[in-house]
Amino acid sequence: MAALGDPTRRAIFELLAEGPRAVGDIARQMPVTRPAVSQHLKVLKDAGLVTDRALGTKRLYQINPESLAALRSYFDQFWAQSLAAFKQAVEQPHEEKP
Repeated sequence: MAALGDPTRRAIFELLAEGPRAVGDIARQMPVTRPAVSQHLKVLKDAGLVTDRALGTKRLYQINPESLAALRSYFDQFWAQSLAAFKQAVEQPHEEKP
């Protein structure tokens, strides 16, 4: 999650959610240089959030579906806890105030 704490990395991650992209394609849509995009991709890759593969002379980056599933599972547990707490609060009898 720390890797997604940076707004530029989050934006890159969101672009990759649309499908695999090369560094140059990503850089054209970002307000940072191509070398900066490469550094951000390295952080995302080191965190296991993205993978890359060679395609000719390019490297295509894409979201790692296993890591995305783990993130979703992590946040789902909080959602489930929040819904359970809400249900409990709603179902408790309320005392009327005079």
